[in-house]
Amino acid sequence: MATPLAFTAGYTHSVDAVRAAYSDEQYWKARIAEVGGPGARLDAFAVDGDQVRVQMVQSIPAEQLPPAITAVRPGDLIIPRTETYTGTGGIFEAHVDGAPAVVRGTVTMAPDGGTGSTTAINGTIEVKIPLFGGKIEAAISERLIELLGNEATFTEEWLNRR
Repeated sequence: MATPLAFTAGYTHSVDAVRAAYSDEQYWKARIAEVGGPGARLDAFAVDGDQVRVQMVQSIPAEQLPPAITAVRPGDLIIPRTETYTGTGGIFEAHVDGAPAVVRGTVTMAPDGGTGSTTAINGTIEVKIPLFGGKIEAAISERLIELLGNEATFTEEWLNRR
């Protein structure tokens, strides 16, 4: 059974400003460099009309992982991730190389009623390992919420510098 993933980021900038950042390859390169982990990289970036597709690889060093994960999957976690945005919505998918773990879901951007905006991420984390899957999903969820928070902070700071 999959574990739900939910995260909401608030920005002092409009949906259009956040969407413009997502459409800027330099934004992705800077974000990966700052919060992607050791050896993180941007593998592909494409804009086609109002669609943006980003493929990246992130990593989590083994020493930052809880024992529930390193017991069944030793070493650093290498995480290929794809995000696709069209208009004010998007989808994402990530998996862990060498492990039966998948994260997928949706992204929805909306005005917050003032001059800012919110981005809501809703998805699932699924680890297909009998007996330990739920524990690993919970550990991944905790780490993902931290990563999503760091990415949101980076996005706000990026937009403030513009």
